[in-house]
Amino acid sequence: MTTAAVPVIELKSVAKSFGAVEVLSGVDFTAMAGEVTALVGDNGAGKSTLIKGIAGVQAYDAGTILFEGKEVHIKSPVDASDLGIEVVYQDLALCDNLDIVQNMFLGREMVRSVSIDSESMEQKAAATLKGLSVRNISSVRQKVSSLSGGQRQTVAIARSVLWENKLVILDEPTAALGVSQTKQVLKMVRDLADTGVAVILISHNMQEVLAVADSVQILRLGQMVANLKASETNLHSIVSYITGAESLSISGEAAL
Repeated sequence: MTTAAVPVIELKSVAKSFGAVEVLSGVDFTAMAGEVTALVGDNGAGKSTLIKGIAGVQAYDAGTILFEGKEVHIKSPVDASDLGIEVVYQDLALCDNLDIVQNMFLGREMVRSVSIDSESMEQKAAATLKGLSVRNISSVRQKVSSLSGGQRQTVAIARSVLWENKLVILDEPTAALGVSQTKQVLKMVRDLADTGVAVILISHNMQEVLAVADSVQILRLGQMVANLKASETNLHSIVSYITGAESLSISGEAAL
């Protein structure tokens, strides 16, 4: 695990309302380089709204965003991308009719002279997958339509690594995957963090969260109620914070 004094992303007292409905209220959140930070909470807790603010999809109404210690204003997905923030959504945004290389470079193709440099793209895609210890893909020229759910998720994560992003947000990366595929994807999530990238993992599966995360930050009704070290907590305690049954600090856990 990489230790860093300054978080890659730090939110201070961010807030967001839609009409009279306050979705986020004074939320603090941090994600460190080289760590997997799990963001959990029940449906309607505000997870999606929090992430959309980081991704530039919906700006916060109030609060401060610090990126690598400097205040930034993320008003669009382009702003987020320029900082090195990548979001891998559940639908993955992959094109079935294209192969792995084409998907990884889609919209950012390498060009030599006046033509696309397919050879360099293929080499770089293969090197990226190898660097993440991906062994479940036989050829980077496979069409995405031929890939399993786990392989598709692998391609989407590898694409975020290819562009040397500093923060990668994974939205339910194991949803609808089988046991074997889930294991492969979780290993890749851990390997991704071990390269020094800050990873935010959104998941409803608390066992998976405990298996791969370094810290667990819990939203409840638009407020951050706990920031726990994964190694010092357990399934029961996390669920208690999510449901509101537990609100006081216990045995090494920090209630916020």
